[in-house]
Amino acid sequence: MNLERKKVAVFRKEHFNAAHRLHNPNWDDATNTAVFGKCNNPNYHGHNYELIVQVTGYPDPQTGYVMDMKVLSDLIWEHALNLFDHKNLNEDTTAFKHLNPTAENIAVVIYDLLRPQIDAALDLKIRLYETERNFVEYPA
Repeated sequence: MNLERKKVAVFRKEHFNAAHRLHNPNWDDATNTAVFGKCNNPNYHGHNYELIVQVTGYPDPQTGYVMDMKVLSDLIWEHALNLFDHKNLNEDTTAFKHLNPTAENIAVVIYDLLRPQIDAALDLKIRLYETERNFVEYPA
């Protein structure tokens, strides 16, 4: 069987905690409250995010790996989660100084941080759980 020609997806699950406030500075308080509800709390609110990074490609014929999971975990922490874990996304990060830190935007930012670190021959997908029931994926 020629396994190196069979595409395989591998997944790394990580966890981080962060606070944020969903807010559009171009809107008045009433509009922000109507659109974002409790997520517009001026004192912020927090989440225990679950991040799943999916890498898809052909297993290396020498190692059998699509990508070494330890290497992937290290890349995720070094290039993304160290920037966000136990931070106020609005106040403590450059990525969200002028970008509303919705789950959608967080997933895209994490993708953009990781994409240059992972072999271009491998496909990358980010799944971010903001709660157990709410999650986003990028690219869709």
